[in-house]
Amino acid sequence: MVDDLSVEQAKVDADVEAVRTRRTRDRDRVDQGLVTNPKDLERMQRELESLDRRIGSLEDDELEVMEKLEEAQRTLAHLEERIAAHDERLAALAAERDRRWAEIDAELATVEGGRAAKADGLPDGLLALYDKLRAAKGGIGAAELRARQCGGCRLTLDNAELAVIARTPADQVVRCEECSRILVRAAESGL
Repeated sequence: MVDDLSVEQAKVDADVEAVRTRRTRDRDRVDQGLVTNPKDLERMQRELESLDRRIGSLEDDELEVMEKLEEAQRTLAHLEERIAAHDERLAALAAERDRRWAEIDAELATVEGGRAAKADGLPDGLLALYDKLRAAKGGIGAAELRARQCGGCRLTLDNAELAVIARTPADQVVRCEECSRILVRAAESGL
């Protein structure tokens, strides 16, 4: 809109200048006595009056366009300020996101480094099952059995299933019948 109004203002300015130039040329002809015929002189006077009215009309148009342009420029400046503020906020949020991702990556590296030490000594078959379930279940291959509930699918196990789990030796792998994750038994399991 600012560009359109700038073009419109330039056009109106050019129109005003063209009419002023014509008026000056005609007035100079009259003032220098180059128009001697009375009828031509009268016609020239009417033409000069018409040009004065035309200049007044064009100047009014010019003022109106200038006011619109100034308002559009104020609006544009306000919007540019808002965009700049949003860009700054977006940059700050992106920096915070990147900082947090770096923290998460560092924590993940620490956890993955500790995982190898904790997994050392576990049977290869159990690790393979865990990794397979972890890949298939959104990163959670084993879940704690707490208060009769699977920590993976969050479903409560029925009494018959709990009885089977309670009789299963501690060194044997137990899996949830609903989500197939490895169930980790603890004192709070409700067995």
